[in-house]
Amino acid sequence: MKFGGTSVADLDRIRAAAARVKREVEAGHQVAVVVSAMSGVTNQLVGWCQALSPLHDAREYDSVVATGEQVTSGLMAIALHTLGVEARSWAGWQIALHTDDAHGRARIKSVDGEALLAAMAAGAVPVVAGFQGIGPAGRITTLGRGGSDTSAVALAAALRADRCDIYTDVDGIYTTDPRITSRARKLDKIAYEEMLELASVGAKVLQTRSVELAMKERVRVQVLSSFEDKPGTLVVDEDEIVEQALVSGIAYSRDEAKITLRRVPDRPGMAAAIFGPLSAANVNVDMIVQNVGAGNSTDMTFTVGRADLPRALAILEETKGSIGADTVMTDPDVAKISVVGVGMRSHAGVANIMFATLAAKGINIQVISTSEIKVSVLIAAEYTELAVRALHTAYGLDA
Repeated sequence: MKFGGTSVADLDRIRAAAARVKREVEAGHQVAVVVSAMSGVTNQLVGWCQALSPLHDAREYDSVVATGEQVTSGLMAIALHTLGVEARSWAGWQIALHTDDAHGRARIKSVDGEALLAAMAAGAVPVVAGFQGIGPAGRITTLGRGGSDTSAVALAAALRADRCDIYTDVDGIYTTDPRITSRARKLDKIAYEEMLELASVGAKVLQTRSVELAMKERVRVQVLSSFEDKPGTLVVDEDEIVEQALVSGIAYSRDEAKITLRRVPDRPGMAAAIFGPLSAANVNVDMIVQNVGAGNSTDMTFTVGRADLPRALAILEETKGSIGADTVMTDPDVAKISVVGVGMRSHAGVANIMFATLAAKGINIQVISTSEIKVSVLIAAEYTELAVRALHTAYGLDA
Protein backbone atom coordinates (compact mmCIF):
# COMPACT_ATOMS: atom_id res chain seq x y z
CA MET A 1 0.00 0.00 0.00
CA LYS A 2 1.54 3.30 -1.12
CA PHE A 3 0.23 6.63 0.17
CA GLY A 4 1.01 9.82 -1.75
CA GLY A 5 1.57 13.29 -0.29
CA THR A 6 -2.11 14.32 -0.24
CA SER A 7 -3.00 11.03 1.48
CA VAL A 8 -0.59 11.82 4.37
CA ALA A 9 -0.92 15.63 4.23
CA ASP A 10 -1.55 16.05 7.98
CA LEU A 11 -1.98 13.95 11.13
CA ASP A 12 -5.68 13.32 10.47
CA ARG A 13 -4.88 11.98 6.99
CA ILE A 14 -2.08 9.81 8.42
CA ARG A 15 -4.55 8.39 10.97
CA ALA A 16 -7.04 7.66 8.17
CA ALA A 17 -4.33 5.94 6.08
CA ALA A 18 -3.28 3.89 9.12
CA ALA A 19 -6.91 2.80 9.58
CA ARG A 20 -6.92 1.54 5.96
CA VAL A 21 -3.75 -0.45 6.64
CA LYS A 22 -5.32 -1.93 9.79
CA ARG A 23 -8.38 -3.05 7.77
CA GLU A 24 -6.15 -4.93 5.31
CA VAL A 25 -4.19 -6.55 8.15
CA GLU A 26 -7.44 -7.64 9.87
CA ALA A 27 -8.61 -9.11 6.55
CA GLY A 28 -5.67 -11.52 6.82
CA HIS A 29 -3.28 -9.86 4.37
CA GLN A 30 0.44 -9.35 4.87
CA VAL A 31 0.99 -5.67 4.18
CA ALA A 32 3.98 -3.45 3.45
CA VAL A 33 3.49 0.32 3.28
CA VAL A 34 5.38 2.97 1.30
CA VAL A 35 4.85 6.66 2.08
CA SER A 36 5.61 9.97 0.40
CA ALA A 37 6.47 13.17 2.24
CA MET A 38 3.55 15.17 3.58
CA SER A 39 2.10 17.63 1.02
CA GLY A 40 4.36 20.62 0.44
CA VAL A 41 7.27 19.32 2.55
CA THR A 42 9.52 18.30 -0.36
CA ASN A 43 8.99 21.68 -2.05
CA GLN A 44 10.00 23.43 1.17
CA LEU A 45 13.16 21.30 1.51
CA VAL A 46 14.09 21.88 -2.14
CA GLY A 47 13.51 25.62 -1.63
CA TRP A 48 15.88 25.71 1.33
CA CYS A 49 18.64 24.02 -0.70
CA GLN A 50 18.20 26.44 -3.58
CA ALA A 51 18.06 29.48 -1.27
CA LEU A 52 21.44 28.57 0.22
CA SER A 53 23.07 27.78 -3.12
CA PRO A 54 21.54 27.48 -6.61
CA LEU A 55 24.52 25.24 -7.52
CA HIS A 56 24.32 23.04 -4.41
CA ASP A 57 26.03 19.65 -4.08
CA ALA A 58 23.49 17.08 -5.36
CA ARG A 59 24.60 14.58 -2.69
CA GLU A 60 23.76 16.99 0.13
CA TYR A 61 20.51 17.93 -1.64
CA ASP A 62 19.51 14.25 -1.51
CA SER A 63 20.31 13.96 2.20
CA VAL A 64 18.06 16.98 2.85
CA VAL A 65 15.05 16.16 0.65
CA ALA A 66 14.99 12.47 1.67
CA THR A 67 14.06 13.51 5.22
CA GLY A 68 10.45 14.31 4.22
CA GLU A 69 9.62 10.65 3.65
CA GLN A 70 11.50 9.57 6.79
CA VAL A 71 9.29 11.85 8.92
CA THR A 72 6.12 10.39 7.36
CA SER A 73 7.26 6.78 7.78
CA GLY A 74 7.92 7.33 11.48
CA LEU A 75 4.58 9.09 11.99
CA MET A 76 2.72 6.32 10.11
CA ALA A 77 4.38 3.66 12.31
CA ILE A 78 3.32 5.60 15.43
CA ALA A 79 -0.25 5.90 14.08
CA LEU A 80 -0.35 2.13 13.46
CA HIS A 81 0.97 1.40 16.98
CA THR A 82 -1.86 3.59 18.36
CA LEU A 83 -4.36 1.38 16.50
CA GLY A 84 -2.79 -1.77 17.93
CA VAL A 85 -0.93 -2.76 14.73
CA GLU A 86 2.69 -3.87 15.08
CA ALA A 87 4.79 -1.70 12.72
CA ARG A 88 8.28 -0.38 12.12
CA SER A 89 9.63 2.42 9.92
CA TRP A 90 12.41 1.72 7.40
CA ALA A 91 14.58 4.19 5.50
CA GLY A 92 15.52 3.33 1.91
CA TRP A 93 19.11 2.45 2.90
CA GLN A 94 17.93 0.06 5.62
CA ILE A 95 16.05 -2.28 3.25
CA ALA A 96 18.39 -1.80 1.22
CA LEU A 97 17.13 -0.25 -2.01
CA HIS A 98 20.28 0.09 -4.12
CA THR A 99 20.51 2.76 -6.84
CA ASP A 100 23.08 4.21 -9.21
CA ASP A 101 24.87 7.44 -8.22
CA ALA A 102 22.79 9.90 -10.29
CA HIS A 103 21.85 12.03 -7.27
CA GLY A 104 18.46 13.71 -7.55
CA ARG A 105 17.27 11.30 -10.25
CA ALA A 106 18.78 7.94 -9.30
CA ARG A 107 17.61 4.71 -10.92
CA ILE A 108 16.97 1.56 -8.91
CA LYS A 109 19.50 -1.25 -9.38
CA SER A 110 18.19 -3.81 -6.89
CA VAL A 111 15.97 -4.22 -3.84
CA ASP A 112 16.70 -6.67 -1.03
CA GLY A 113 13.31 -7.69 0.37
CA GLU A 114 14.53 -10.31 2.84
CA ALA A 115 14.45 -8.12 5.96
CA LEU A 116 10.96 -6.88 5.12
CA LEU A 117 9.69 -10.40 4.40
CA ALA A 118 11.04 -11.51 7.79
CA ALA A 119 9.31 -8.58 9.52
CA MET A 120 6.01 -9.38 7.76
CA ALA A 121 6.30 -13.08 8.63
CA ALA A 122 6.68 -12.03 12.27
CA GLY A 123 3.41 -10.09 12.03
CA ALA A 124 4.77 -6.56 11.69
CA VAL A 125 3.91 -3.98 9.02
CA PRO A 126 7.04 -2.41 7.48
CA VAL A 127 6.52 1.30 6.73
CA VAL A 128 9.09 2.30 4.12
CA ALA A 129 10.18 5.82 3.23
CA GLY A 130 9.62 6.13 -0.51
CA PHE A 131 11.61 8.19 -3.03
CA GLN A 132 14.99 7.20 -1.59
CA GLY A 133 17.73 4.59 -1.73
CA ILE A 134 21.45 4.16 -1.27
CA GLY A 135 24.09 4.75 -3.93
CA PRO A 136 27.32 2.82 -4.68
CA ALA A 137 29.34 5.13 -2.39
CA GLY A 138 26.99 4.57 0.56
CA ARG A 139 25.32 7.97 0.17
CA ILE A 140 21.56 8.56 0.34
CA THR A 141 20.05 9.01 -3.14
CA THR A 142 16.62 10.17 -4.29
CA LEU A 143 14.70 8.91 -7.32
CA GLY A 144 13.37 12.20 -8.73
CA ARG A 145 9.95 13.77 -8.32
CA GLY A 146 7.18 11.17 -8.11
CA GLY A 147 9.79 8.57 -7.13
CA SER A 148 7.71 7.11 -4.30
CA ASP A 149 5.51 5.40 -6.90
CA THR A 150 8.66 3.78 -8.31
CA SER A 151 9.79 2.77 -4.79
CA ALA A 152 6.43 1.10 -4.20
CA VAL A 153 6.43 -0.87 -7.46
CA ALA A 154 10.07 -1.95 -6.92
CA LEU A 155 9.22 -3.11 -3.42
CA ALA A 156 6.11 -4.97 -4.63
CA ALA A 157 8.29 -6.75 -7.22
CA ALA A 158 10.94 -7.66 -4.61
CA LEU A 159 8.30 -9.00 -2.20
CA ARG A 160 6.42 -10.76 -5.03
CA ALA A 161 3.28 -8.99 -3.81
CA ASP A 162 -0.13 -9.90 -5.24
CA ARG A 163 -0.81 -6.23 -5.90
CA CYS A 164 0.56 -2.73 -5.40
CA ASP A 165 -2.20 -0.31 -4.30
CA ILE A 166 -1.34 3.34 -4.90
CA TYR A 167 -3.57 5.65 -2.84
CA THR A 168 -3.85 9.17 -4.17
CA ASP A 169 -6.29 12.10 -4.45
CA VAL A 170 -8.10 10.66 -7.48
CA ASP A 171 -10.23 7.51 -7.48
CA GLY A 172 -8.68 5.89 -10.55
CA ILE A 173 -7.55 6.47 -14.12
CA TYR A 174 -9.99 8.28 -16.39
CA THR A 175 -10.45 8.37 -20.15
CA THR A 176 -9.27 12.00 -19.93
CA ASP A 177 -8.88 14.77 -17.36
CA PRO A 178 -12.29 15.10 -15.59
CA ARG A 179 -11.54 18.80 -15.05
CA ILE A 180 -11.78 19.32 -18.82
CA THR A 181 -14.87 17.23 -19.50
CA SER A 182 -17.45 16.00 -17.02
CA ARG A 183 -18.10 13.10 -19.42
CA ALA A 184 -14.74 11.46 -18.62
CA ARG A 185 -15.19 7.84 -17.49
CA LYS A 186 -13.19 5.93 -14.91
CA LEU A 187 -11.58 2.81 -16.38
CA ASP A 188 -11.84 -0.51 -14.51
CA LYS A 189 -8.66 -1.80 -16.13
CA ILE A 190 -5.94 -0.41 -18.38
CA ALA A 191 -2.98 -2.18 -20.00
CA TYR A 192 0.59 -1.35 -18.91
CA GLU A 193 1.47 -0.08 -22.40
CA GLU A 194 -1.53 2.25 -22.50
CA MET A 195 -0.77 3.63 -19.04
CA LEU A 196 2.88 4.10 -20.01
CA GLU A 197 1.92 6.08 -23.10
CA LEU A 198 -0.65 8.15 -21.17
CA ALA A 199 1.85 8.87 -18.38
CA SER A 200 4.56 9.87 -20.88
CA VAL A 201 2.28 12.29 -22.75
CA GLY A 202 0.81 14.22 -19.86
CA ALA A 203 -1.45 12.06 -17.63
CA LYS A 204 -0.17 12.84 -14.12
CA VAL A 205 -1.77 9.96 -12.17
CA LEU A 206 1.29 7.65 -12.19
CA GLN A 207 4.95 8.47 -12.70
CA THR A 208 6.30 7.07 -15.99
CA ARG A 209 9.19 5.13 -14.42
CA SER A 210 6.84 3.35 -12.01
CA VAL A 211 4.72 2.13 -14.94
CA GLU A 212 7.85 1.00 -16.85
CA LEU A 213 8.93 -1.01 -13.81
CA ALA A 214 5.45 -2.48 -13.24
CA MET A 215 5.32 -3.60 -16.87
CA LYS A 216 8.81 -5.12 -16.75
CA GLU A 217 8.22 -6.95 -13.44
CA ARG A 218 4.52 -7.71 -14.15
CA VAL A 219 3.37 -6.04 -10.93
CA ARG A 220 -0.41 -5.52 -10.85
CA VAL A 221 -0.99 -1.92 -9.79
CA GLN A 222 -4.27 -0.45 -8.51
CA VAL A 223 -4.77 3.33 -8.43
CA LEU A 224 -7.45 4.33 -5.93
CA SER A 225 -8.57 7.19 -3.71
CA SER A 226 -7.51 7.48 -0.09
CA PHE A 227 -10.63 9.58 0.55
CA GLU A 228 -13.35 7.22 -0.73
CA ASP A 229 -14.08 3.54 -0.22
CA LYS A 230 -14.50 2.27 -3.76
CA PRO A 231 -12.48 0.22 -6.25
CA GLY A 232 -9.93 2.04 -8.36
CA THR A 233 -8.36 1.24 -11.73
CA LEU A 234 -6.15 -1.82 -12.22
CA VAL A 235 -3.05 -1.46 -14.40
CA VAL A 236 -2.48 -4.98 -15.69
CA ASP A 237 -1.18 -7.10 -18.54
CA GLU A 238 -3.10 -6.73 -21.79
CA ASP A 239 -4.16 -10.41 -21.54
CA GLU A 240 -6.23 -9.61 -18.42
CA ILE A 241 -8.48 -7.24 -20.34
CA VAL A 242 -11.22 -9.21 -22.09
CA GLU A 243 -12.79 -6.57 -24.35
CA GLN A 244 -10.14 -4.16 -25.59
CA ALA A 245 -11.43 -0.69 -26.50
CA LEU A 246 -10.19 0.97 -29.68
CA VAL A 247 -9.01 3.99 -27.67
CA SER A 248 -8.58 4.02 -23.88
CA GLY A 249 -7.79 7.64 -23.25
CA ILE A 250 -6.99 11.16 -24.43
CA ALA A 251 -4.02 12.86 -22.76
CA TYR A 252 -2.66 16.37 -23.11
CA SER A 253 0.45 18.28 -22.10
CA ARG A 254 0.81 22.04 -21.98
CA ASP A 255 4.47 21.75 -20.93
CA GLU A 256 5.73 21.78 -24.53
CA ALA A 257 7.70 24.25 -26.64
CA LYS A 258 8.31 24.05 -30.39
CA ILE A 259 11.66 24.85 -31.99
CA THR A 260 12.27 25.17 -35.74
CA LEU A 261 15.70 25.39 -37.38
CA ARG A 262 15.33 26.99 -40.82
CA ARG A 263 17.40 26.10 -43.88
CA VAL A 264 19.66 23.42 -42.37
CA PRO A 265 22.04 21.90 -44.99
CA ASP A 266 20.59 18.59 -46.19
CA ARG A 267 23.56 16.26 -45.69
CA PRO A 268 24.45 13.24 -43.51
CA GLY A 269 25.24 13.98 -39.87
CA MET A 270 23.06 17.07 -39.48
CA ALA A 271 20.57 15.45 -37.09
CA ALA A 272 23.44 14.21 -34.89
CA ALA A 273 25.04 17.66 -34.91
CA ILE A 274 21.76 19.25 -33.77
CA PHE A 275 20.55 16.73 -31.21
CA GLY A 276 23.93 15.57 -29.83
CA PRO A 277 24.63 18.79 -27.85
CA LEU A 278 21.01 18.86 -26.61
CA SER A 279 21.31 15.27 -25.38
CA ALA A 280 24.63 16.06 -23.66
CA ALA A 281 22.86 18.89 -21.79
CA ASN A 282 20.04 16.52 -20.71
CA VAL A 283 17.46 18.34 -22.85
CA ASN A 284 14.80 15.78 -23.78
CA VAL A 285 13.59 16.09 -27.38
CA ASP A 286 10.19 14.64 -28.19
CA MET A 287 8.39 15.11 -31.54
CA ILE A 288 10.65 15.60 -34.58
CA VAL A 289 9.68 16.54 -38.14
CA GLN A 290 12.08 17.19 -41.02
CA ASN A 291 10.95 18.85 -44.26
CA VAL A 292 13.28 18.78 -47.24
CA GLY A 293 13.06 22.10 -49.07
CA ALA A 294 14.54 23.54 -52.24
CA GLY A 295 18.26 24.00 -52.80
CA ASN A 296 19.59 21.11 -50.69
CA SER A 297 18.34 22.56 -47.40
CA THR A 298 15.81 21.34 -44.85
CA ASP A 299 13.69 22.70 -42.00
CA MET A 300 13.93 20.77 -38.73
CA THR A 301 11.08 21.12 -36.22
CA PHE A 302 11.02 19.45 -32.81
CA THR A 303 9.60 19.87 -29.31
CA VAL A 304 11.26 20.13 -25.89
CA GLY A 305 9.83 20.63 -22.41
CA ARG A 306 8.90 24.27 -21.91
CA ALA A 307 11.22 24.53 -18.90
CA ASP A 308 14.11 23.36 -21.11
CA LEU A 309 13.47 25.97 -23.83
CA PRO A 310 15.97 28.65 -22.63
CA ARG A 311 18.73 26.03 -22.27
CA ALA A 312 17.94 24.47 -25.67
CA LEU A 313 17.87 27.89 -27.33
CA ALA A 314 21.25 28.85 -25.86
CA ILE A 315 22.80 25.60 -27.14
CA LEU A 316 21.28 25.99 -30.63
CA GLU A 317 22.39 29.62 -30.94
CA GLU A 318 25.93 28.44 -30.13
CA THR A 319 25.88 25.59 -32.66
CA LYS A 320 23.80 27.31 -35.36
CA GLY A 321 26.88 28.67 -37.16
CA SER A 322 28.77 25.36 -37.26
CA ILE A 323 25.61 23.54 -38.42
CA GLY A 324 24.97 26.12 -41.12
CA ALA A 325 21.35 26.80 -40.14
CA ASP A 326 19.72 30.07 -41.15
CA THR A 327 17.50 30.95 -38.15
CA VAL A 328 16.15 29.43 -34.94
CA MET A 329 12.42 30.00 -34.31
CA THR A 330 10.57 29.11 -31.10
CA ASP A 331 6.94 28.84 -30.02
CA PRO A 332 6.19 28.14 -26.34
CA ASP A 333 2.41 28.42 -26.79
CA VAL A 334 1.73 24.88 -27.97
CA ALA A 335 0.11 21.77 -26.50
CA LYS A 336 0.50 18.09 -27.29
CA ILE A 337 -2.73 16.06 -27.58
CA SER A 338 -2.45 12.27 -27.63
CA VAL A 339 -4.91 9.46 -28.37
CA VAL A 340 -3.87 6.14 -26.79
CA GLY A 341 -5.20 2.58 -27.11
CA VAL A 342 -3.88 -0.93 -27.74
CA GLY A 343 -6.92 -1.47 -29.98
CA MET A 344 -5.13 0.67 -32.60
CA ARG A 345 -2.94 -2.31 -33.46
CA SER A 346 -5.82 -4.10 -35.12
CA HIS A 347 -7.92 -1.19 -36.42
CA ALA A 348 -7.30 1.14 -39.34
CA GLY A 349 -8.42 4.77 -39.51
CA VAL A 350 -7.78 5.75 -35.86
CA ALA A 351 -5.51 8.64 -36.83
CA ASN A 352 -7.94 9.82 -39.49
CA ILE A 353 -10.72 10.21 -36.90
CA MET A 354 -8.37 12.47 -34.97
CA PHE A 355 -7.42 14.58 -38.00
CA ALA A 356 -11.02 14.92 -39.23
CA THR A 357 -12.30 15.87 -35.74
CA LEU A 358 -9.67 18.59 -35.29
CA ALA A 359 -10.29 19.89 -38.83
CA ALA A 360 -14.03 20.15 -38.12
CA LYS A 361 -13.24 22.34 -35.10
CA GLY A 362 -10.88 24.54 -37.15
CA ILE A 363 -7.79 23.40 -35.22
CA ASN A 364 -4.55 23.38 -37.20
CA ILE A 365 -2.11 20.49 -36.66
CA GLN A 366 1.53 21.62 -36.49
CA VAL A 367 3.38 18.34 -35.86
CA ILE A 368 2.30 14.66 -35.89
CA SER A 369 4.03 11.70 -34.27
CA THR A 370 2.85 8.11 -33.90
CA SER A 371 3.70 4.86 -32.17
CA GLU A 372 2.03 1.46 -32.39
CA ILE A 373 -0.65 2.43 -29.86
CA LYS A 374 -0.52 6.25 -29.85
CA VAL A 375 -1.10 9.23 -32.15
CA SER A 376 0.10 12.63 -30.90
CA VAL A 377 -0.37 16.04 -32.49
CA LEU A 378 0.96 19.47 -31.64
CA ILE A 379 -1.58 22.32 -31.72
CA ALA A 380 -1.84 25.92 -30.48
CA ALA A 381 -2.23 25.87 -26.69
CA GLU A 382 -5.43 27.94 -26.78
CA TYR A 383 -7.31 25.00 -28.37
CA THR A 384 -6.28 22.37 -25.77
CA GLU A 385 -9.62 21.95 -23.99
CA LEU A 386 -11.68 22.17 -27.18
CA ALA A 387 -9.51 19.46 -28.81
CA VAL A 388 -9.67 17.12 -25.79
CA ARG A 389 -13.47 17.39 -25.50
CA ALA A 390 -14.03 16.92 -29.25
CA LEU A 391 -11.75 13.87 -29.46
CA HIS A 392 -13.25 12.33 -26.31
CA THR A 393 -16.66 12.44 -28.00
CA ALA A 394 -15.39 11.37 -31.43
CA TYR A 395 -13.86 8.13 -30.06
CA GLY A 396 -17.02 7.24 -28.12
CA LEU A 397 -15.43 7.71 -24.70
CA ASP A 398 -18.13 9.98 -23.24
CA ALA A 399 -19.91 8.60 -20.18
